Amino acid sequence: MSAILSAGRRSGSDVLIPRFRDAGDVTLDLFHRDGRIEDRWLGLHPREFALLWRLAELPGEHLTRRQLLTEVWRIDFDPETNSVAVHVARVRAKLEPFGFVRLIATHAKGGYFLDPSLGQNAG
Repeated sequence: MSAILSAGRRSGSDVLIPRFRDAGDVTLDLFHRDGRIEDRWLGLHPREFALLWRLAELPGEHLTRRQLLTEVWRIDFDPETNSVAVHVARVRAKLEPFGFVRLIATHAKGGYFLDPSLGQNAG
C-alpha cells in the first residue's frame, strides 16, 4: 500500500496526507486510525487518534484548547466542557504502560504540545 493517501483537492491543488506519522516512539497509522509502539497497538478511539495525529503534525507546537476544539472536534464555539483534558488523559493512560505518559506535554500557558524528547522511554 502506498505511504501516501490522496485526500482530495483544496484550493485547486492536490492535498497529500501521509499514511504514517511519528509521535516520538509511537507510529500513528491513518489507515488503521490507531497508534502502535513496536508491534503493539494502543487501541485509540477515533477522537484520541485525531488528537494525537494533530499534535504529531508539528511536534513542539503549542496548541491551545480552543485550537484543538476547532481542529480536532470541528466546533467553532466553546462547549465549556473538559473534553480536551479528558481525551488527553485517556491517551496518556494508553501510553503509560510503555513509559511514554509524558509524550503529550501540558504547556505552561495552557493547551498541549507533543514533546518526543519527554515521551522517550527512559528505561
